[in-house]
Amino acid sequence: MRKIILMMQVSLDGYMEGPGRDIGWHMVDEELHRHFNDELRTMGGFLDGRVTYELMADFWPTADSDPAISGPMSEFAGIWRDMPKIVYSRTLESAGWNTTVVREVVVGEVRALKAQPGGDLALGGADLSATFRRLGLIDEYRIYVHPVLIGRGKPLFGPADGTTQLRLAEHRGFSNGVVLLRYAA
Repeated sequence: MRKIILMMQVSLDGYMEGPGRDIGWHMVDEELHRHFNDELRTMGGFLDGRVTYELMADFWPTADSDPAISGPMSEFAGIWRDMPKIVYSRTLESAGWNTTVVREVVVGEVRALKAQPGGDLALGGADLSATFRRLGLIDEYRIYVHPVLIGRGKPLFGPADGTTQLRLAEHRGFSNGVVLLRYAA
């Protein structure tokens, strides 16, 4: 059975984005981008909320046509375009680039999606991940902690009812100071 894996970048003080949706503090260098590509190319699909999807769709579909784009970024543009995507949104009417729009998270539908053949599913977005967490649908957390304190913004994890115990499955440091913490649910 496929797993749902939350893959998110976070500041050391727990924010996934700064004020005004700022992610300029992300320290994604060539080494980290190659790691992301290696992880994501084996996935069976991306599960995103509307905001995350729109941010990705504004850049990645044509990013590899820019000659200034690095090798790993160009490679990711192809991965993103080709990967099946589900965007959860009550307001988005349609989406391109191999994307299906789903109005709400239905536990039975997500479990049926996990039972399909193929690679694991990468979950992105704080609001959507909060819903998946509340419904007990996240199998693994891959949190990339950046060595920066941004002071305020949108926290990756908001308030929740109850405690979720996790088991450390891997930790890895990158040369730029980013640390991967991988936990199994």
